[in-house]
Amino acid sequence: MDGYRIPFQDAESEFTEKRSRFISHIFQVSTEAEAREKIESVHRRYYDARHNCWCYLLHDSGIVRYSDDGEPQGTAGQPMLNVFQREEVTNVCCVVTRYFGGVLLGSGGLTRAYSRGAKDALDAAGTARVQLWTLWDVPCTYPLLERVKLEVTACGGVLRDAEYGAEVVLHTAFPPEAAASFTARLTELSAGQIAPTAAGEEYLAGAKE
Repeated sequence: MDGYRIPFQDAESEFTEKRSRFISHIFQVSTEAEAREKIESVHRRYYDARHNCWCYLLHDSGIVRYSDDGEPQGTAGQPMLNVFQREEVTNVCCVVTRYFGGVLLGSGGLTRAYSRGAKDALDAAGTARVQLWTLWDVPCTYPLLERVKLEVTACGGVLRDAEYGAEVVLHTAFPPEAAASFTARLTELSAGQIAPTAAGEEYLAGAKE
């Protein structure tokens, strides 16, 4: 399957390991500026924490960055990054905050804790696949409007906008191969009186996986 995976939504998670409190935040981002802003916002919120370790991966630019933020080298940012690389998730920024509980975890313990922090946040966020969707303009009479809207959804498409005049024109988008089934249903529904018009393509995120 083509496309790529991203976080479905922003999310957070938390757990305690040997009295250290780990708070994870995950964000969907598309630029390095967005990622940096999210990292700074977490730093401001948890300014009194011992560590705010982070990583981010961007699809279009291929940029990958991470920071251990004072933890022993290789025990925080890289393990977090590995979680997203293993899950093939990009356009993601993750910050794991640690409030030190007084008990040393050791390199192995830290690696496991930060990996868990990233994975727990990803599980909380869920994922969606970004693919090349086709865009369609659908002319529609008012009596058939609600039925056509239902068919768009039933075939896996989304209604993006609508223009209302003597008749309605629905601006819709469909994931790969879904438009064909919608066109067939539309032909059946309207006895061949309604046909969608191609309006381009766009990369869009689908439903939560």
